[in-house]
Amino acid sequence: DSVFRYKGRETDAKLVGRQLGVRSIFKARLTQRGDTLDISAELIDVQNDTHIWGQQYNRKLTDIFALQDEIVKEITATLRLRLTGEAEKRLAKRYTANPEAYQDYLKGRYWWNKRTKEGLNKGIEYLQQAVAKDPTYALAYDGLADCYSLLAYYGFVDSKEGYPRAREAALKALEIDDSLAEAHTSLVFVKTFYDWDWAGAERESQRAIELNPRYATAHQWYGDALIQMGRLQEAIAEEKRAVELDPFSLVINRDLGDALYLARQYDQAIEQYRRTLELDPNFITVHGGLGAAYLHKSLYKEGIAEFEKELAISPHSAYALAGLGYANAVTGRRAEAQKLLDQLNQLSKQEYVPAVFRAQIYAGLGEKDQAFEWLEKSYEDRSIANLAEIKVDPQFDPLRSDPRFQDLLRRMNLPQ
Repeated sequence: DSVFRYKGRETDAKLVGRQLGVRSIFKARLTQRGDTLDISAELIDVQNDTHIWGQQYNRKLTDIFALQDEIVKEITATLRLRLTGEAEKRLAKRYTANPEAYQDYLKGRYWWNKRTKEGLNKGIEYLQQAVAKDPTYALAYDGLADCYSLLAYYGFVDSKEGYPRAREAALKALEIDDSLAEAHTSLVFVKTFYDWDWAGAERESQRAIELNPRYATAHQWYGDALIQMGRLQEAIAEEKRAVELDPFSLVINRDLGDALYLARQYDQAIEQYRRTLELDPNFITVHGGLGAAYLHKSLYKEGIAEFEKELAISPHSAYALAGLGYANAVTGRRAEAQKLLDQLNQLSKQEYVPAVFRAQIYAGLGEKDQAFEWLEKSYEDRSIANLAEIKVDPQFDPLRSDPRFQDLLRRMNLPQ
């Protein structure tokens, strides 16, 4: 994700190296003519802007995987690197021999990273094409798992529809290759946000990190699981490690902001959200997170403005409507909050709307009975953990002293 942002741009090697915190960068230009690839590749030392290695290739598209091996061997020979047996195996491993399936996989992951309803559905289309072309392509099944999970997490589909599909795809990936860190990580997400199996989520996280310590999403989603459990300092450490591994990932930067916000480190959270918005001012849910941090610092005007920006970016988003509704509720604008509740109710007649979003607004209004009514519905539809960390989220503070809240945590298997 960090490297993909430079795709198609003219870049300065020194600047890129400094931004990524690396000593050398690999640059390549690829031109496809029919089934033929022309590739110009070079390795540059960014400290002194010198050329370490370079080569040009003309290959058939079907030879792309063999070419990858050839380039790796030439670079390691040039640098006189001595790779461990484990590193050699990882570099040599090929998840598919079908170049078209590989391209579909890359396109699927690209759209998955958008985190929008359209992007996730587009990702599923490409990933389904990938597994149709290669039914043994474990990474493509794993990509499907992550798309299905995020459709449910963001409230685009019913949790009871999205997460079981995600689990099935992740288990299929592990059936093909049980050493796939990505697939163990995908199970972490399902166990966290749907099963509420905290021990299972931690076990799968540790296995994923053991298999690939440099897989940023494994640290990110382990952090997300730790947040739900209330282990906030451990969560922040995992999210920071994920940012170190993938410093330009929008969603990983956002999740670090979320962890800081939920730990009530509001100034640090605001700084992190702003840093994320510098990368992309329109990335979903970041303005909402920033707005919530402002509200809890009693910066009400700034908070509402950020939620309004979130809604402007995603005008039909239940998350954005609920966030602005909550902001209006806690700042005493009850009529505006009620209008947004009405909009959510109307939207729910056309598409799935997670019950937890309405609970959020009622909590802001101080209407406890209605808040608990909708929390109970969100417990039943398994949406209660989606975009809501009920154990630690300050938005639910008005409900914490009520015995019904502690009973809810108990039924979610959360420590009280």
